[in-house]
Amino acid sequence: MELKNLLNKYGSKNEPFFFLISYDLKNYTVKPLKELDKNIQFEIHEKISSKIDENIELEKHSIRFEEYEKKFEVLQENIKEGNSYLLNLTTPTKISTSLSLDEIYSKAKAKFKLKFYDDFVCFSPERFIEIKKDKIYTYPMKGTIDASIPNAQARILGDTKEMAEHTMVVDLLRNDLGIVSSKVRVEKFRYIEKINAGNKQLLQISSKISGQLEKNWNEKIGDIITSLLPAGSITGTPKKKTVEILNEVEKYDRGYYTGIFGVYDGKSLDSAVMIRFIEKNDKGELIYKSGGGITCDSNVKSEYQELLDKIYVPA
Repeated sequence: MELKNLLNKYGSKNEPFFFLISYDLKNYTVKPLKELDKNIQFEIHEKISSKIDENIELEKHSIRFEEYEKKFEVLQENIKEGNSYLLNLTTPTKISTSLSLDEIYSKAKAKFKLKFYDDFVCFSPERFIEIKKDKIYTYPMKGTIDASIPNAQARILGDTKEMAEHTMVVDLLRNDLGIVSSKVRVEKFRYIEKINAGNKQLLQISSKISGQLEKNWNEKIGDIITSLLPAGSITGTPKKKTVEILNEVEKYDRGYYTGIFGVYDGKSLDSAVMIRFIEKNDKGELIYKSGGGITCDSNVKSEYQELLDKIYVPA
């Protein structure tokens, strides 16, 4: 059965179910919770401490700066030509660690965690959408800074590049919610959250956007989710053209990375964007996929460093 119809079917029955959808919507798993395979493990919106308990060392075999710079320059040309204003450029990085995917899953601390068989593990800090009491919410995350930098909070909130990038994502997701809901509004704009990032802490900027759904929204879960995918925070704006550009420039298959997973419990729905993602390839190698938003104000060296900084396990 087609993804949209499958989601609508279980929602209409008020049947609690799990869903996992790839970035390009071509691959998915939708299963009633009572039938879920034990090799699919997840945690949804766990309360976690930002305290660092363990520093997990990852050896990174990353993309060369010169290669990244070429991709960055192609994106800048597209921005100058008016094809896009914000593009979330991602790359795969081979990593080495003594830990298995099972061990990484058990050690990682994150609001949203998923281990899918022995294929991949995700420990995401970013919610996709939440639906409760006939209202839909999304919480775009854009903008990070090392918490140990002097005056870190004031610096990140006052950074014009970060402000522009975050504002563009908020505007995009506000428009996205307008497709599926009414009375859309930004309830909180640019608030700070502290997250654990391996051996250091980061300040992360988020916003909260809401919209009003119809009473029978559970019958239309498939329509709602497929209308909003792929997530704006990991593509860019305008979304359709930006996705086309990224497909040409990235030159690899994101797969489930930057897709979504979540649960409908029969009354409410919660879900996460699959960032902070480690995949096992056909050779048994571990691949960490990461990226960041590129605008006209982006600095290529800073963006390259951010790409590397995001390769960590928050333990």
